[in-house]
Amino acid sequence: MAELNPFKIAQEQLAEAAQALGLDDATHEALRWPMREMTVTLTVRMDDGSVKVFRGYRVQYNDARGPTKGGLRFHPQETLDTVRALAAWMTWKTAVMDLPLGGGKGGVTCNPKEMSPSELERLSRAFIRQVGRIIGPEKDVPAPDVYTTPQIMAWMMDEFSALRGYNAPGVITGKPLPLGGSLGRVDATARGGMYVTREAAKVLGLKTEGATVAIQGFGNAGQFAATLSKELLGMKVVAASDSRGGVYNPKGIDPHALVEHKQRTGSVVDFPGTEPISNEDLLQLKVDLLVPAALENVITDQNADKIQAKIVCELANGPTTPEADKILHDRGVFVLPDFLANAGGVTVSYFEQVQNAYNYYWPLEDVHKRLDQKMTKAFNDVYETHKKHNVHMRLAAYMVAVARVAEAMKLRGWV
Repeated sequence: MAELNPFKIAQEQLAEAAQALGLDDATHEALRWPMREMTVTLTVRMDDGSVKVFRGYRVQYNDARGPTKGGLRFHPQETLDTVRALAAWMTWKTAVMDLPLGGGKGGVTCNPKEMSPSELERLSRAFIRQVGRIIGPEKDVPAPDVYTTPQIMAWMMDEFSALRGYNAPGVITGKPLPLGGSLGRVDATARGGMYVTREAAKVLGLKTEGATVAIQGFGNAGQFAATLSKELLGMKVVAASDSRGGVYNPKGIDPHALVEHKQRTGSVVDFPGTEPISNEDLLQLKVDLLVPAALENVITDQNADKIQAKIVCELANGPTTPEADKILHDRGVFVLPDFLANAGGVTVSYFEQVQNAYNYYWPLEDVHKRLDQKMTKAFNDVYETHKKHNVHMRLAAYMVAVARVAEAMKLRGWV
């Protein structure tokens, strides 16, 4: 089905922004396709002595504003079109944050859950031996994503350094702290989301102290959203869910205790003092803040008219379909779109690049302060466009990002 192809969706979203901006045909066409993509074949010796062959990808979507940046995924369903779409979204994400970077993405089609640590290490090093010629601090900087970890980044950085003959920590971000990682990276995605939620509450005249929160998806981003919404904004978590089910208590749930319960049992289900709630019902709760932090396409034209949250902060990638966006906008639900709301991760990854480049590392409070400044500025840029052109926030974010990339391409003389 063509309409479910993520790259086609990315191209459709770009087309809407290009039309709103009045982009010329050549610039629009140049932005519709990746500038560079590489498909590689990886041979890896497995623990039993056999050799397995894997497919890997690296897409450098656009580098008009600077070196490309973006995660690497190890996933059984990884395809070139998925990687293309994610590379396009990374291009808009770095641009909306006004980082001097372009967008890239990579992946290997594999099932990491069925591989031993030594097999994963051999796969990681094989990938870098193939794509090492097109990456580097001045070219393209990968980072962790689905099923890739700081340890995998460490192996990759080491392999790249061995190929180059010198220590090159800046080739990759999301590294362990002893190898040049940045403080503040672990909770950066959720923290950035809470900073833009705070700014949204200001423009909406919503008091955050005691405001209610429902979180759909209780992985890394969802857990930090639960604790930070209370710590930073004084909010009250009333519901949370994961793939096994959800829990609800209108009087409030202790976020730290819920995180501890999830880490101990593997799910939020059966947390004491709560009643069960389905993922679908959680999305439709009457709350001040709804945080979709799990899967794509959970808010659709089927349920958008039932969403009662005042603010939707998208920590997941693509949780709202284009049709649902229009319904939410018409109903006055304020959406913080994914590539603004969850851009805290790439912003602190950029800070890691900067620290690697001049071999000086910032204290945690500096990272938090600089992240707050970046997220606040990006929110205001998008909000001003939203008000000026009377478009929904996602289209406003696209307009800000695409205009910046188009301007860089024009200044370079590409179009």
